[in-house]
Amino acid sequence: MDPTPGERTILLVEDNDDDAELARLALEEGHFRNPVVRLRDGSEVLDYLFRKGRYVTRATSSDPAVILLDLKLPKLDGHEVLKRVRADALTRRYPVVMLTNSKEERDLVRSYEFGVNSYIQKPVDFAVFRETMRQLVTYWIAFNEFPPSQCVAR
Repeated sequence: MDPTPGERTILLVEDNDDDAELARLALEEGHFRNPVVRLRDGSEVLDYLFRKGRYVTRATSSDPAVILLDLKLPKLDGHEVLKRVRADALTRRYPVVMLTNSKEERDLVRSYEFGVNSYIQKPVDFAVFRETMRQLVTYWIAFNEFPPSQCVAR
């Protein structure tokens, strides 16, 4: 789905089809109208964010309002994606939420060391997951203030 002007994208980076479908359903039930772009691996998300490969013509209007990033991804894991996002002036201000099944303390600590904005373990129960997604996206879409575009190096 292409965003309309002023409508920021929710970038869902998830390789597991079942988890991606649950996230999509939770967002749909939360009545969020923002376009959701689902990417399946770390390499693809970097191409999307840095407008490379098949995303070379991606419009700036589809920049993400929030990146929901799984940790365990093919090609490049979530930590490597996060490090690269934070290292670049074009992307460092994007909010990144690690949305993962990992209960490992080292994954949590490393995520914050690399600059994640939030770390959330995916709830097993769908009702809890739906409410978690509703609150998460409501915060980043409805309440979070983005810096003016002229403050972001392009």
